[in-house]
Amino acid sequence: MKFNGFIVSLFGVILLAYLLPQGNEILPLKTITDIGIGFIFFFYGLKLAPQEIKQGLLNYKVHLIVQLTTFIVFPLLALAYLPLFEQGKDSELWTAIFFLATLPSTVSSSIVMVALAKGNLPAAIFNASLSGLIGIFATPIWLSIILGKSADFQFLDVLLKLGWQILAPLIVGLILQRIFGNWARKHSKQLALFDKGIILIIVYSSFSNSFTSNLFDAIDLSGFLLLIVGVLVLFFVVYYLTALASNLLKLTLEDKITAQFCGTKKSLVHGSVMVNVIFGNSANTGLLLLPIMLFHSSQLILIAYFAEKYRKRKPEMAKI
Repeated sequence: MKFNGFIVSLFGVILLAYLLPQGNEILPLKTITDIGIGFIFFFYGLKLAPQEIKQGLLNYKVHLIVQLTTFIVFPLLALAYLPLFEQGKDSELWTAIFFLATLPSTVSSSIVMVALAKGNLPAAIFNASLSGLIGIFATPIWLSIILGKSADFQFLDVLLKLGWQILAPLIVGLILQRIFGNWARKHSKQLALFDKGIILIIVYSSFSNSFTSNLFDAIDLSGFLLLIVGVLVLFFVVYYLTALASNLLKLTLEDKITAQFCGTKKSLVHGSVMVNVIFGNSANTGLLLLPIMLFHSSQLILIAYFAEKYRKRKPEMAKI
């Protein structure tokens, strides 16, 4: 297991937000993150390789497992958590878990882990990219249906904001891909550092608001432990459900790896963007980000472990 500086940095900026919560007053963080978000998805559009998307296009069984798991199974499992919270849908902790469950799959780490485990890489690239596009619509739809008025947002307004902040830069990136695509893929590591930097700023800004308003004072130890257990249960249930579905559909081991690794992921990038667009600059955005951060950390560690196991498999191995 390699040291992951990004995970450490995430919790480091939370500590910084606790010690120095005045960052939003000192710097125009909202403007910085709004511009940064646009560039994240512009670069994402530049890096999408059309030939790799085409190679993964026809593998419909993997697509069904990944997309249904991401946008149907995850939210339904989160709904099953409702009886555990006394306030039901009014519980901010449950809302945070449900928000996590509605998010799309992550892109970069899914592809990296599938490559490490020797899975079907073109299918992983296609599904991770498709998931991000579907999530622009699926996440606000789920929140609008389940949370209703308590979500305190207008669906069409949110859709327009997401389209402006995510879809428009993405389309511009795709249009300019022929000119700058090779440059973007060549410098993908440097661009990934930019992505992470913007996420860290969003996390700091969100938690600063939460600490300033004393939001976390309302969460006791039992609530925090429930959050951690809930996040881990979500991961393992989905991980083994995708394995079961893959076996029932008689997928090859390479396709099964892709289904498991892409179907269990949730995107911290999309979560960080959408929490600001959907819920605004409210006090509870830090709390809403907490399950995503816990899940992100867990998925990297656990999937890295499973990827290493798959990588060391014997050539004749058919199933795990």
